[in-house]
Amino acid sequence: MSALSEILSLISEETRVIAIDGRSASGKTTLSSLLAAEIEGSVIHMDDFFLPPDLRSDMRYSEAGGNVHYERFLEEVVDNLRIGKPFSYRKFSCSEMDYDPVPVFIDTAKPVIVEGAYSLSPRFGKYYDFSVFLTIGKEEQMRRICLRNGKDKAKVFETRWIPLEEAYFKAYSIEKRAALVCCQE
Repeated sequence: MSALSEILSLISEETRVIAIDGRSASGKTTLSSLLAAEIEGSVIHMDDFFLPPDLRSDMRYSEAGGNVHYERFLEEVVDNLRIGKPFSYRKFSCSEMDYDPVPVFIDTAKPVIVEGAYSLSPRFGKYYDFSVFLTIGKEEQMRRICLRNGKDKAKVFETRWIPLEEAYFKAYSIEKRAALVCCQE
């Protein structure tokens, strides 16, 4: 059974928020897009909450999950999801190293999918109704990252971003927090 089919079989019409965490290149964004189309929901990407330059420090990066702007995610997303109020937020653009001027609007009357590494961080509490963790073998992960980002950036993933993700997964037992674990081989 595919991850999409499995999720659809496990959620109900009352499911309002689904969090999909997991390893780089495990298919979180693709799965979220497919799921959103099936349930007529919207997607919030954790990449939109990438840490801005003024918050980057060795101390911050030493925190498990510290390389995401968790304060802003809590304030702009989690608080609004909890009360079911429509809201907007601005994406952080890594290419511009600034916030996108056009806000993303989220209608909480429809299901919302939060996808990306760090979406199951215990800092956020249990703001979701259903949770998924996607994992992938190391060889396939690096193959996908090379295809998606190129060999130079793949090296940065291998030496910087993947170790930070793995430290977060281990520190908070993220895989065990998920209601469903799916492996992409």
